[in-house]
Amino acid sequence: MAQKPSIPKGTRDFNPEEVAKRNYIFSTIRHNFERFGFQPIETPSFENSDTLMGKYGEEGDRLIFKILNSGDFLNKADQQAYDDKDSNKITSSISEKALRYDLTVPFARYVVQHQNEIEFPFKRYQIQPVWRADRPQKGRFREFFQCDADVVGSQSLWQEVEFVQLYDAVFTALKLEGVTIKINNRKILSGIAEVIGAQDKLIDFTVALDKLDKIGEEKVKEEMLGKGISELGIEKLQPLFSLSGTFESQIAQLKSILSTSEEGTKGIEELEFIDHAISELKLQTASLKLDVTLARGLNYYTGAIFEVAAPEGVAMGSIGGGGRYDDLTGIFGLKDVSGVGISFGLDRIYLVLEALDLFPETITNTVKVLFLNFGETEAMASMKAIKALRRNGINAELFPDHKKTIKQFNYANKRNIPNVVLVGESELESGTYTLKNMISGDQQSVDLKTLVTLLR
Repeated sequence: MAQKPSIPKGTRDFNPEEVAKRNYIFSTIRHNFERFGFQPIETPSFENSDTLMGKYGEEGDRLIFKILNSGDFLNKADQQAYDDKDSNKITSSISEKALRYDLTVPFARYVVQHQNEIEFPFKRYQIQPVWRADRPQKGRFREFFQCDADVVGSQSLWQEVEFVQLYDAVFTALKLEGVTIKINNRKILSGIAEVIGAQDKLIDFTVALDKLDKIGEEKVKEEMLGKGISELGIEKLQPLFSLSGTFESQIAQLKSILSTSEEGTKGIEELEFIDHAISELKLQTASLKLDVTLARGLNYYTGAIFEVAAPEGVAMGSIGGGGRYDDLTGIFGLKDVSGVGISFGLDRIYLVLEALDLFPETITNTVKVLFLNFGETEAMASMKAIKALRRNGINAELFPDHKKTIKQFNYANKRNIPNVVLVGESELESGTYTLKNMISGDQQSVDLKTLVTLLR
């Protein structure tokens, strides 16, 4: 007996209803990307390994899917590494390509490679799948889509202001209220590290600080001590652990904490600019919140850092994030090209919309009308009408087989097709069509012109 087929863990099949719902999110995001002036690009699903490796930190590198070289890949393997069973060393000799881990690094590569064709500042959006060899769990998959928008070639903070508004515009269009756009600044984190004498332990310090809401103050302090941060330095952090209040009041407290740090002060000024602009412009449904524990992507973010939280009551991780990177293209030799970008977490947004029952009922009704099949002559007459409907932008189809009418009606019900047309002997004689609404049960006899008008 043949083994039942399966798919790899962390991947998914999508049925027609799920695809329709995903496309609804895609189209909403794409529409707003273009409203804000972003242009679409696409990059290959796999890149040269040296394009990706070393760009995401040690943990990120471990999660990159490597592609074995074609042919007899072991023939060119590093023999010493092979004998020593050293998987890290042997990988580079048997795998020259890898599946992309995100869309940001491939975008940086694209900018450098096509720099002479690009008009700066360059605003691009990209909606494509990425792959990570991560542990699958709720809202986290090994294959998933990213929806990114970036601007490169401008240091203006108006770009950050635009991205806050873009997040707000998309979630408003999706009718997802209560979303929180968290913001921080890498310069503030660097300033704090400077003040407590831990400049050389910035990553260790911020990784521990980022866990404050998960493990609590005491555990965070223990982790910092374990990473070599002094007790005196941790004492200076005490005001951070209780930092709360409005955006403005937190900024005031930070000014006191970071008064001796030039870089920290610069970060505060940047956040103040963004907050003032958003206060003037107003958001529709989202809110902007300062979160000094936010420390994502420190390997390449240099300024503002964004993370979007789902509405309260929905158990979900971040549904978006991004930040400013002043020299991401520098990893490929193009220096001093500042950029800032954000990403939407499609899969998590899907789960949130599903949990809150926010998907419009109509998005899964891809076919507007089904013509029943009463035989060859009737089917040909139906096909002529279907052709006319399709020319008028109406999705229509013919039930392909001449089966019992009840089976054809059941098919329409299971497909959630809202209208059915009957073309039998009497309709052929009179040149009319019997249109039945599957929701109300009402039916009427109409000519082709009226049928088009009613269904449109």
